[in-house]
Amino acid sequence: MFEPPVSDVLLAERRGEHVLLVTLNRPEVLNAMNMEMSIAMHELLTRLHYDADWVRCVVLTGAGRAFSAGGDLKVRNTQTVRDWTIQHEISERSVELRMESPVPWIAAVNGICYAGGLEAALTCDFIYADEGARFAQTECKIGIMPGNMGTQNLPRAVGERRAKELILSAQPFTAAEAHAWGMVNKLCALGAVVDEALNTAEKIADCAPLSVRQAKKAIHIGLQTDLHSAYRYELEAYYPLLNTEDRKEGIAAFNEKRKAHFQGR
Repeated sequence: MFEPPVSDVLLAERRGEHVLLVTLNRPEVLNAMNMEMSIAMHELLTRLHYDADWVRCVVLTGAGRAFSAGGDLKVRNTQTVRDWTIQHEISERSVELRMESPVPWIAAVNGICYAGGLEAALTCDFIYADEGARFAQTECKIGIMPGNMGTQNLPRAVGERRAKELILSAQPFTAAEAHAWGMVNKLCALGAVVDEALNTAEKIADCAPLSVRQAKKAIHIGLQTDLHSAYRYELEAYYPLLNTEDRKEGIAAFNEKRKAHFQGR
C-alpha cells in the first residue's frame, strides 16, 4: 500500500479513501522552497508516478497565510551557482513529473502565490483560489526569469500578450483578475479553498480512475498538436477502456441505479 513520504516541510495526508492533501509547510517564510522541500516534493511525485493505485486526486496547498512565495531567497543569497543549479534541476524534474502525472492535481491557493509558487500552481491541472489570494511572476525583478515552465504555462492560461505584461513587469495581480482571465477555475470564500478543492477531488475520485487518467492524458497531449492528430490520440486512449472491469461496472451501476465501485482495472 502506498504511504506518502514523511517530511516536516512537505506534509502528505490521506483524505478519505482516494484523495491526498499535500501541504507546503514552511509558514514562517511563506512556504518559500528550499532544498529540503524540493527533494521531498520530487520523492513524492516519483512515488506517485510509479505507485499510485489508491491515489485518484491530489490537492496541493500551503500552510499559514501563503501558498508559496517561491524560492527561498535568503538561502539563495549564500548559494553558489553550482548549488543553485542542483536545486533547480530537482525542481525541473518535479515540474515534468507533475505535468505528466497520471493523477490529477488541484492547486488550492490560500494566499501569496509568487514566482516559483505560481509556477507550481500552474503545473497543476487547475487552480482554486481564495478571494484574498495574490499572484505574481516576480523573477525579472531579481535578475533571473521564470525557469519552472512559467513562460510556458502562464501564456497558456491567460494568453500571450497578458502573460508578457505580467512576466516582464513582475506586477502582482488579484485572485479576481486571475479568475476573470481564466487562470483560476473557482474563487472561494476566505478559509474555504482547501475544502472546496477537496470536495472537487472527491468527485474526481468517484469517477473511474482509468478513465480519468486517459482523459487527462488526451487533453494534455491533444493541446500540443493539430486537431486531427489530437483526435487520433483521443481514440487510442478511448478504445482500451472498453475492455476494463470499470467500464462494465460503470454501465451496470447506471442501469441498476446505484453508485459504481471502481477498482482501477
